[in-house]
Amino acid sequence: MAPRVALIGANGHGRWHRRVIAGLHATGRVRLVALVDLHPVEDEPEAPVPADALVGTDHRAMLAQARPDVVVLCTPPHTHLPIALDVLAAGADLLMEKPPVLSMAEHDTLAGALAATGRACQVGFQALGSAALAELAQAVAAGRLGTVTGIATVASWQRSDGYYARSPWAGRRSLDGRPVLDGALVNPLAHAVMQSLAVAEVAAGAPVAPARIELERYRVRPIEVDDTAALRVVPTAGPPIVVAVTLAGEDFVPGEVIVTGTAGRAVLEYPTDRLLLPGDAEPRTVAGRRGLLENLLDHRADPRVPLIAPLARTAPFTAVLEVVAGAPEPTRIDPELLVGTGDGADRVLTIRGVNAALRACAGGGRLLSELAVPWAVAPHVVDLDARRGAARDG
Repeated sequence: MAPRVALIGANGHGRWHRRVIAGLHATGRVRLVALVDLHPVEDEPEAPVPADALVGTDHRAMLAQARPDVVVLCTPPHTHLPIALDVLAAGADLLMEKPPVLSMAEHDTLAGALAATGRACQVGFQALGSAALAELAQAVAAGRLGTVTGIATVASWQRSDGYYARSPWAGRRSLDGRPVLDGALVNPLAHAVMQSLAVAEVAAGAPVAPARIELERYRVRPIEVDDTAALRVVPTAGPPIVVAVTLAGEDFVPGEVIVTGTAGRAVLEYPTDRLLLPGDAEPRTVAGRRGLLENLLDHRADPRVPLIAPLARTAPFTAVLEVVAGAPEPTRIDPELLVGTGDGADRVLTIRGVNAALRACAGGGRLLSELAVPWAVAPHVVDLDARRGAARDG
C-alpha cells in the first residue's frame, strides 16, 4: 500500500508541500491522510484535499487517528523539536523544514530520538538535491580546481515592510520565550550557508567541524534579527567559508557559491542551478533536482538509498545557527545610508553600495569590517575549538 502522508503546518509555505504531496497522491505514490494547522486550512487549487483526509488543529490527535507513515513538518522553527519528537514516537518518518532545530543540544536530542526509534529524518534543504551541486562536488573531488583554498557565497535580495508583518514570528529573535531567529542567515538565505558547507565537506573529505566562527549582523529596520550579514567559518580541516548576504540589496543576486582553488575557480548559482566550472566559457544550466520527499520515500523502500539531507549532514549549519543565536543584537545601519522606495507594506529599503561590499567579501574571503565599509563593526567571534577543549577538560 502507498505510504500514508500527513502535513503539519498546511498554510503559508506548507501550501508548497501540499502541491508536492498532491502530485504524488495523484500518481498513487503516497496517500494524503491528514492536514494540520492552527488556523483554518487555506484553499489550494493545485492541491485538493481528499474527501477522506483528516483536517484538524491538533497534531497529537492527528497522529493517533490518521496513523501516518510519513509526516511533513512545516511549522515555525521554535516548534520543530517537540512536534518532531511526537512524530517519531508515533512511528512515522519525518521531512522537516529548515532550520531543523535551533541549537546543538536540540540537534543531539533529535538525533537520540532517531536512533532510539529507528526512524528516518530528512531536512528541507531542497537545494542539496541539485544536479548542479552534485556536478560541482564531483569536480572538486576529482581535483579539477586543484586544492580548494576558499569557499564563499554572496546573495543580494530585497524584502519589503510587508515581509516583516507576515506572521507573529517574522523578524523576531524570540517568541513566547523560545528562540525564533528569523534572520537572513537562518531563514531566507539559509540555503546559501548550507550549500557552502556541503561543498566544504567535499573539499575536506569529511563533515565540516567549525573551529572558529566570526559573525557580523546588521539591520535596516527596527527588527530583532539580521537582514544583512557577513560570516566566516574556519573549520578544523579544509578551506574557510565566507558568507556575505543581504535582504536590503541593490541589484538582485540570486545566490552564488564561489569555490576557489589552486587550479581554477567555480561558481554555482544555486537557486537556478547554473554552474561555471574551470574551462567553461560561460555558466550553463544543469537540469535536475531530486525531491526530498521522493528521496525519503525511496529510502523507506530501500535503506541502501541514502538520504539527501539527513539530520547529521545539517549539524554544521546548526553550529552556525547556535552562534547566531548567542550573538549580540544586529547593528542598526544609519538611515542616512539607505534608499527607500515604495509605500506602505511595499516599501523597500536598500543600503547604498552594499552589493559591491558583499562582492568584495566573497572575492577576498573577508568580512565587511575588514573592508572600507563605513557602517561595519567588529565581528562577534566564537572559538569552538576552545569550547570543546574546555568541555573535555571539565
